[in-house]
Amino acid sequence: MHWLWTILVGLVVGWLTGKIMKGSGYGFIWDIILGILGSLLGSFLAGLLHLPTSGGLFYSLLLGLIGAVILVFLFRLLTGKRE
Repeated sequence: MHWLWTILVGLVVGWLTGKIMKGSGYGFIWDIILGILGSLLGSFLAGLLHLPTSGGLFYSLLLGLIGAVILVFLFRLLTGKRE
């Protein structure tokens, strides 16, 4: 059930990340995909740091947003795309 929650939060996080990061984003679908992957990354990183991986909606959104911003930053470094 935790993974399902992470994916659902990732949908929202993808949309938020597209609005927060400078540029026009990658389009609705890619923003959502990056948000889901970023949400998974945020949960993974929290586990590595021995932080709780779940803790309510706000905490899940925060973890997902951190992971998604990191992922988009790395994606932009690799592709050189700034838009």
